[in-house]
Amino acid sequence: MGQRLIKALKAINFISGKNMTEEELIKHRRMVDWVGSMATPKGDVKIRKFSVNGIPCEAVRPEFAHNPQYGILYAHGGGYFAGGLDYARVLAVKMALATGFTTYSFAYRLAPEHPYPAALEDGEAVWEYLTKDKYLPEKLILAGDSAGGNLALCLTQKLKVQNRALPQSLILFSPWTDMTGTAVSYETNKDIDPILTRDYVMCGAGAYTSGMRFDPDNENKEAELAEADLADPKFSPLYGDLTGMPPVYIMAGRNGILLDDSIRLRDSIIEAGGKAHLDIEDNGWHVYQQMPIPIAAKAMKRLAKHVSEMIYKS
Repeated sequence: MGQRLIKALKAINFISGKNMTEEELIKHRRMVDWVGSMATPKGDVKIRKFSVNGIPCEAVRPEFAHNPQYGILYAHGGGYFAGGLDYARVLAVKMALATGFTTYSFAYRLAPEHPYPAALEDGEAVWEYLTKDKYLPEKLILAGDSAGGNLALCLTQKLKVQNRALPQSLILFSPWTDMTGTAVSYETNKDIDPILTRDYVMCGAGAYTSGMRFDPDNENKEAELAEADLADPKFSPLYGDLTGMPPVYIMAGRNGILLDDSIRLRDSIIEAGGKAHLDIEDNGWHVYQQMPIPIAAKAMKRLAKHVSEMIYKS
């Protein structure tokens, strides 16, 4: 990725800052949804809004080559404290068009107002709704980007512990698998990831794990984070039980600060006897697939090929 593009993205980036005030958080959430609505591809899908136990949801159905037997349940990113249906629609539409499957997104409750386990409970509720009488679990793919990737993994691990049927597979875009913030890629990629900063990531960790408020003058932030035990598998699925996981397809950008979260997840799943494939885009960054750029379009073609081979050639 060229330095000119990095500078341009940093200049307009809406999630590159440090801790936020409450007022800044409100503006940030509005900006996230606005950018999502602006970046969403137009046409060739039908969108239906609905709700599950009061959780706002959206079904994105492709108008062409639609396969109604399979579906995708998608959890959006945003650090667990930003994002909604407008933000989720970018990748929901792209995945629906790439696979031919209806993609379902949901606006889970956000931290710090609603810390753990609110988002996980909402994801589980939508999963139960879809698998009750709409899809067999083995014909439903669970997807997520960034914090949504964390949510998808944690939900799968919860289903596994409860001896419930698991999804057909997982599709993860730059998943946030380790909330401790100790990965080497935080340092090696800090100047070349135009989307994320460690400050932003750790804000999300504090908000989600303990409802920590966004206070830029909080000098005890690191101590409060330490008390939350960020390595607990309910927060950091990388440290959970990865045996018996369904196949996992991971897409990441070489320049993302969460790159190691993807690499270590792939390695740990394989070590546990599972199947995991990691697709690294050398010129990409954190969830680069959201952008209207050539490498994003190529990535979705690779995703389409992967899903086609997994579903139709297995």
